[in-house]
Amino acid sequence: QVQLVESGGGLVQPVGSLRLSCVASGSVFRLDSMAWSRQSPGAQRDLVTTMTSGGITNYADSVKGRFTISRDDAKNTVYLQMNSLKPEDTAVYYCKFQGKYYRNGLEFILNSWGQGTQVTVSS
Repeated sequence: QVQLVESGGGLVQPVGSLRLSCVASGSVFRLDSMAWSRQSPGAQRDLVTTMTSGGITNYADSVKGRFTISRDDAKNTVYLQMNSLKPEDTAVYYCKFQGKYYRNGLEFILNSWGQGTQVTVSS
């Protein structure tokens, strides 16, 4: 079974930093794009950042210059370095992997979300 597991969330003071990780397991992967989204209570899930297999990144205006996405395909892992955190960054953060996975000689589409990790920015 393919699983995406996030870690690294927690409580941090304003202007602090956190680094989120998301690891895919349970199969052999060919990873294309990776992304992070976030959702605050009562709000829709918003895209924060994406990264293609070629390393092209995009960021929401609200996080540009503060957040950095990176990936390690050998470890099936995507990271989100979050600096200069603000109270409005408080949300559950979700990773998303797109690509292919392989099992028993068959190829499947990978389009999966992680379970989410809570980030709370508060003094």
